[in-house]
Amino acid sequence: MNAYSGRLAGRVALVTGASRGIGLGIAQRLVAEGARVGLTARHPEALAEAVAALGGPGHAVAVAGRADDAAHRAEAVARLAEAFGPVDVLVNNAGINPAYGPLATLDLAAARKILDVNLIGALGWVQEVYAAGMAQHGGCVVNVSSVAALAPPAGIAFYGVSKAALNHLTACLAAELAPAVRVNAVAPGVVKTRFAAALYEGREAEVAATYPLGRLGVPQDVAGAVAFLASPDADWITGQTIVCDGGATLTGRGVE
Repeated sequence: MNAYSGRLAGRVALVTGASRGIGLGIAQRLVAEGARVGLTARHPEALAEAVAALGGPGHAVAVAGRADDAAHRAEAVARLAEAFGPVDVLVNNAGINPAYGPLATLDLAAARKILDVNLIGALGWVQEVYAAGMAQHGGCVVNVSSVAALAPPAGIAFYGVSKAALNHLTACLAAELAPAVRVNAVAPGVVKTRFAAALYEGREAEVAATYPLGRLGVPQDVAGAVAFLASPDADWITGQTIVCDGGATLTGRGVE
């Protein structure tokens, strides 16, 4: 018996970008609460390690590929259905930020790639699971956004633009897909992962001191919020973005 309630027992969840960091933390929490999960990410070796960490093929399956590849999305949803059944919970966690610097000199090819993965890819995953059965049996979607969507972030402005669009997409999908499907988002602050390392490495104490709760986030902080939104406890919540940032946005700082 684990410390969690088993409130996701019998559910099938798909978590994108789940070989490490926040995505793996989310997958671990969903499995702990009783779900079986499908994982996607780009690298097969890292995914194999993640499946092993989750307890093996009785608990998780993995399909490697790019989140902005429609063929990969179709394969992942089909493989998960074959292994465990149709998707009840979709967690759109895959995200990239290959550009740093001012918008005035941003490489537009990089901007398009950011949108393709962070926004269009997220919509593509929703369309895939909806067509594969969620429209009929219902379910929920949780999009992983960022506090970079809430105020202009230094150096990663277009990433913030993509996440602001994701927040609005969350609300639009919630309105369109109700009542069968709930759609919500979480917006983390700086979480201690490889993806966010440039935002705190070498100055973690300094950055953490700006957070009212006195520390940076860890993947489990975000995972708890996602698990809540995926659970029956959130059955009357849709179209919302929950900020999960240790209070950083209260200070007006957010991501810096």
